[in-house]
Amino acid sequence: MPPLPPGSRAAAYGAAAVLGPTNTGKTHHAIEQMLSFPTGVIGLPLRLLAREVYNRVVARIGSEAVALVTGEEKIKPRNPAYWISTVEAMPREIDADFVAIDEIQLAADLDRGHIFTDRLLRWRGRQETLLIGAGTMEPLIRELFPGAPIFARPRLSRLTFAGDKKISRLPPKTAIVAFSAEEVYAIAEWIKRQRGGAAVVLGALSPRTRNAQVELFQSGDVDYIVATDAIGMGLNLDVDYVAFASDRKFDGWRYRRLTPAEFGQIAGRAGRHMNDGAFGATGRCPPFDEDLIEQLEDHRFDPVQLLQWRNSDLDFSSIAGLMNALEKTPDHPRFTRAPIAVDQLTLEAVSRDEIAQKNAKAPADVARLWEACQIPDYRKTSPAAHADLALSVFGFIARRGKIPADWMAKHIAAVDRIDGDIDTLSNRLAQVRTVSFIANRSGWLDDAEHWQSVARRVEDSLSDALHARLTQRFVDRRTSVLMRRLRENAMLEAEINAAGDVLVEGQHVGSLQGFRFTPDPGAAGEAARALNAAAQKALAGEFEARATRVFDAVDDAFVLGNDGVIRWLGEPVAKIAAGPGVLTPTTRILADEQLTGAALEKVQNRLNLWLAQHVKKLLGPLETLEKGEGLEGVTRGVAFQIAEELGVLDRARVAKEVKSFSQDDRGALRKLGVRFGAYHIYLPLLLKPAPRALASLLWALQHGGLDNVKGLEEVPHLAASGRTSFSADPSIHKGFYRAAGFRVCGERVVRVDILERLADLIRPAIVYRPGVTAGDPPPGAADGEGFVVTVAMTSLTGCSGEAFSSILKSLGYAATQRPGPAITAPLIPAASTEPISPKPAGQEAPATESTPETAEAQAAEPAEASTEAAATVAEAPAEGAETVAEAPAAEAPATEEAAAEPATIEVWAPQRHAHAGGGPRRHHGAPQRGPREGQAEDERRSGPRRDRPRAEAGVDRPAGRPQDKPRADKPRFERGGPRGRPGPGFNGPEKRERQPDPDSPFAKLAALKAELEKKGKS
Repeated sequence: MPPLPPGSRAAAYGAAAVLGPTNTGKTHHAIEQMLSFPTGVIGLPLRLLAREVYNRVVARIGSEAVALVTGEEKIKPRNPAYWISTVEAMPREIDADFVAIDEIQLAADLDRGHIFTDRLLRWRGRQETLLIGAGTMEPLIRELFPGAPIFARPRLSRLTFAGDKKISRLPPKTAIVAFSAEEVYAIAEWIKRQRGGAAVVLGALSPRTRNAQVELFQSGDVDYIVATDAIGMGLNLDVDYVAFASDRKFDGWRYRRLTPAEFGQIAGRAGRHMNDGAFGATGRCPPFDEDLIEQLEDHRFDPVQLLQWRNSDLDFSSIAGLMNALEKTPDHPRFTRAPIAVDQLTLEAVSRDEIAQKNAKAPADVARLWEACQIPDYRKTSPAAHADLALSVFGFIARRGKIPADWMAKHIAAVDRIDGDIDTLSNRLAQVRTVSFIANRSGWLDDAEHWQSVARRVEDSLSDALHARLTQRFVDRRTSVLMRRLRENAMLEAEINAAGDVLVEGQHVGSLQGFRFTPDPGAAGEAARALNAAAQKALAGEFEARATRVFDAVDDAFVLGNDGVIRWLGEPVAKIAAGPGVLTPTTRILADEQLTGAALEKVQNRLNLWLAQHVKKLLGPLETLEKGEGLEGVTRGVAFQIAEELGVLDRARVAKEVKSFSQDDRGALRKLGVRFGAYHIYLPLLLKPAPRALASLLWALQHGGLDNVKGLEEVPHLAASGRTSFSADPSIHKGFYRAAGFRVCGERVVRVDILERLADLIRPAIVYRPGVTAGDPPPGAADGEGFVVTVAMTSLTGCSGEAFSSILKSLGYAATQRPGPAITAPLIPAASTEPISPKPAGQEAPATESTPETAEAQAAEPAEASTEAAATVAEAPAEGAETVAEAPAAEAPATEEAAAEPATIEVWAPQRHAHAGGGPRRHHGAPQRGPREGQAEDERRSGPRRDRPRAEAGVDRPAGRPQDKPRADKPRFERGGPRGRPGPGFNGPEKRERQPDPDSPFAKLAALKAELEKKGKS
């Protein structure tokens, strides 16, 4: 056999090998052996594993006797007896009694293999050298070290194949292995949604972050760990199952399938100590073939044939000599020259720099240049960028001997921030690891210990921040803690706070509103089911307690919203539903299935009782009308219809019935709060927002249900805002508007009482006859039976222009344009007592008449309507509206130009059309006329009804055309004095004279007026 490479120590120094698969206790045996000697050094493959072993040894013998040396960290007491190190950082100057090198099979690794090979051949302890690794190294050990004892350690537990499983079916305590950060993150996020979270381990993580993530798994906070193949090297985890999500990796040169030995190294993480483990495929990993399964279960793999080698006997006489030494090939058949590493590529790049060539003349300077080139590229930047860093460091140590403090401060300050996402923090950690490596190089800094501590502080803060980001992204602590308690079959502590949040073990799992539990939407999959089950257990007694509190609650604790939901102390507990009658709704309890039996009955009875009282409180007069006590015949039928229409009845629907009413019938309904308006028969006191909102809900229940009626939220809200009118929505049913207390008039929706008050403004303006009726004209009066729009009219409705015109058109009025002014006839002074000759036949001259019902209606107006009308009366006049002037309209114009071109005004009048064989008559769309509505044509022609007093005939007269033409053979003002006139629609034979009631307010008003006129004459 050819001799070992020059410089290697003799095999007779007591070299021995301990070989075997994972979970054989090899590393533990090495630690115990080292501590049995006065001094010792152990080289480990990972900084993370070195830190773990350091902690174990410190726990045994104290920190003063143990040193830790890695590329980025150095803990060195005054006189350490034992040195724990990574293989790359093993101290050369130490001559210890015991030396151990762990995971020696990595000598075949393309990236780091030459370093392990160098330590394998050159490092020896004075008394014992222990080589630890896989059984695949046995043939090479025997060949390289003849006679060296080899101890085989069997695995402590069995490793078996468990088949292929979906990720959703993987058992707890599973490690899922992938080979890219993107795939690791994707799997971890899926597990978070389904199982509560996973720990994450990647090779790029700092040891502190990796340890914190491993602790999440070890402590049971999460049941899964998702990792790259970094998990297969030295991490001691309590893993029962290893699932391969992929079988291909990038080894630095190409994508390739894992070798059986690499599969075995990773799968061997399953099962610790005496606990058996299992492995299998998941995700996109193809199924394992039988041969591979057999190899993994029996731990039989092909032996290692070649070790990576690079010349370590370097020539520092010149840069060229150093490069030639690195190019040297091995002369042993079991060694192969390692691929060009990053440090060698960096050397080639800096060797072309003129300044580097100038500064690297002496062997010591070439050695310094090589040390600078060996700075690891943790940042994974481009070769040129890494070469620039090496040149900068070499420039400092070659010219100045030390790296300036301000250069170190600048680089550390650039990464001393903990904001940003996972990738940002990972990049900063890579940069600070580079700075840490520089700070730990001997002789490069004046105050090396200071910069080592600063770099370590920054690395720790970044590591903690990265751990927090990883945990925040991939772990749902609430679900993971709860599932752990459920597995332990522990009694869960649950509480419900004042806000209705349900907390189980201090974790928010959902909210309780009324008698319905809503799980937290952040949980999904199995975690959601577990959370819901735990919450239901916690809520078992809460429903009973709440049912009792609802049953004992006062009426003020309940509120009915515009959506039909009854809320108890702000929480929804029921929704109203249609009952046997429109005024007798019932309740539908909003509760989960846990509310049953006596508790459900208590809640149902209490809410039904409250709802009945609520309806009686707001709509009680309707219940009285519906019962019709004290009413008879047609009157009782009309009262029932008013109740059925929820207090607002279209007068046209009962015109014939109202026509037949006696004075006593009307009085009986008035005592029940009913008002007879021009367009509606309604109850003014029920036009307030609260009764109308309830009426809207009751109407919706009878017409498709609350979920199928549009406007249920908007219209009551507009009514409550005090709006007297607003734009109509064609998609909303007119009946719903009426139930809310409004009427659709063209493109506007007008409140019922406002519409009646508008009729009261229009009526006197229409019936006034300039030149015939004595006294000042009412606002808006015009020639004939027309009127012009006034500010009071538009202010009352809160709209003007086209919107107001659409209201008038819908009421049966038509507009005409003519020259102004509105009144052209000379006006008769109010104090005049001259007899007034009747106008020729065919002309109308009715006068306005005050009635008891008018006074009653004004007194009964809802407070909110009167308030709004008063508030808006000062608004600007509506577009096209004109207020009648006080001066006689017949005065001469101010200028000839004005007389030549009189102003054009818009005059509104009831619509008419001609019938064959008759004079003008009311168009079918003309304004309704109070008690004349529905009157038969022959009766209309024969004059007003004679079964009631004259005053009564005008009580309910609505706005509209007041009457037909008077008879030409009978002066209109012979009866009742200057203000007397026949009833509306008079066009028949002469009426029978009837003496007025001397006790009526009208008789007293006439007497007072006569007395005033007499005093005026005197």
